[in-house]
Amino acid sequence: MTTALYNRDILRLAASIPHQRRLDAPQASVEKRSPTCGSRVAIDVVLDGEGRVAELGQEVKACALGQASASLMAAHALGRSSNELAAARDSLAAFLDGRRSDPGDWPGLDLFRPARPYKARHPSILLAFDAVAEAAHQAQG
Repeated sequence: MTTALYNRDILRLAASIPHQRRLDAPQASVEKRSPTCGSRVAIDVVLDGEGRVAELGQEVKACALGQASASLMAAHALGRSSNELAAARDSLAAFLDGRRSDPGDWPGLDLFRPARPYKARHPSILLAFDAVAEAAHQAQG
């Protein structure tokens, strides 16, 4: 483990994941797994009448980076549309991959800047954002 990669802020987020429960009656559920490290997240969503996330539930079994990412996703997902969630996922992916210099406007994602050189860690960081974007899209349709 690299100290810069697994810093105190990452570990603090990993230990405080919001909405860490599955929903009883989700409109959509998506499970994603990283083939690289085995990290897994399951996301449940319920959208409101305007197509925004009204309820969110998640089960996270991931490394500290995946847990921290799930924490940041869940802290700011309520009230977001499917398009906003997909844009956040795409911005984060482009940032990690070096195709953009910033992670977009989702709060806190710059925390993953030290992970950019570690391509094997990117799938775990993206899991929660991939899953919530897909779940919101499914719930909309």
